[in-house]
Amino acid sequence: MSDPRLYWVAFSLVKGIGSVRFQALLDFFGDPRIAWEAPSQALREAGLGSKIIENLVQLRSSVSLEKVWERLQSLGISVLISADEAYPRRLKEIDQPPPVLYLRGSVYAEDGWAVAVVGTRRITAYGRQVAEEVAGMLARNGVTVISGLARGVDSVAHQAALSAGGRTLAVLGNGVDQVYPPEHRRLADEIIENGALISDYPPGTRPDATNFPPRNRIISGLSMAVVVVEAGQNSGALITAAFAADQGREVFAVPGNINAPHSRGTNRLIQDGAHPLLDPQEILEVLELNMVTEQRAARVVLPAGAIEAQLFGALGREPLHIDEIRARTDIPIDQVTATLALMELKGMVRQVGGMHYIALREPKGEYTFGE
Repeated sequence: MSDPRLYWVAFSLVKGIGSVRFQALLDFFGDPRIAWEAPSQALREAGLGSKIIENLVQLRSSVSLEKVWERLQSLGISVLISADEAYPRRLKEIDQPPPVLYLRGSVYAEDGWAVAVVGTRRITAYGRQVAEEVAGMLARNGVTVISGLARGVDSVAHQAALSAGGRTLAVLGNGVDQVYPPEHRRLADEIIENGALISDYPPGTRPDATNFPPRNRIISGLSMAVVVVEAGQNSGALITAAFAADQGREVFAVPGNINAPHSRGTNRLIQDGAHPLLDPQEILEVLELNMVTEQRAARVVLPAGAIEAQLFGALGREPLHIDEIRARTDIPIDQVTATLALMELKGMVRQVGGMHYIALREPKGEYTFGE
């Protein structure tokens, strides 16, 4: 398998290797493939403990990486690594960003204009109304809404963004090949069409209570700000708000009845310095997002290199099969496949079925690089 991202995927399957240990391996070996194939003694010198080395060696001997990659493709799952240009810029800026993201759907550069809307699963009528108003307002103004697909505030925020014709991203605490809770399957399908399901957990990972606090770090990392609608004293939404504060993101909290359990968390956030959200429009004002729709419309994603330029130039509005694209450009098929996947994530091209691709805007002129 020639796609170097496969070895990033391989390490995401090893229990005990997260962003810190993976970066240590990269620093030591210089290349994930070399690290993957390294003997136990070298792995020990790189700082891995005996148990993790045992996990790695066992996985290495029992798993076919080619089959892992084939399964990802068959499930329609895309892979982004932190070295990719298409990797979300805001997430890349946080401390120890996840090395690998698994996606169902698409993440565009324009999704950098994003706000997270989170809160309790035990949503009240008041909370539902506020979540719908906030998420709908953001979506109508071209701001991507991010949440966690959970019951309550999360699902209301996703649905409100979709109903307003906007984009929304759902960050999961399980593999993107699964939907939790199961009753949100239809909602998840709509999100895939107008955004993405995202996880740093590999496909096949089941929902687990220990997975959800770490995923909240990704929710805030992808966002410019976090809005907490309703939250009890021990709500996971408060973990998201804490991550947001650590990452330098703005935190908004919706004030509520001081005697209501579901408002104790948000009222406490306000006491600790969060913006009290009295009007959804205040989010746009504080984040200076009043002109985001115009900015998004004016932004043009251009090819980032010679290979992207060749592929972009070969495509038009008529679907073209990947074999014909390869023939027209004379680029090796593995590079064509990998580059088209990244271009699709960047919103430059779209696969329209049967490995046929179209350009999402007509190529104009020629692009020259390296001058």
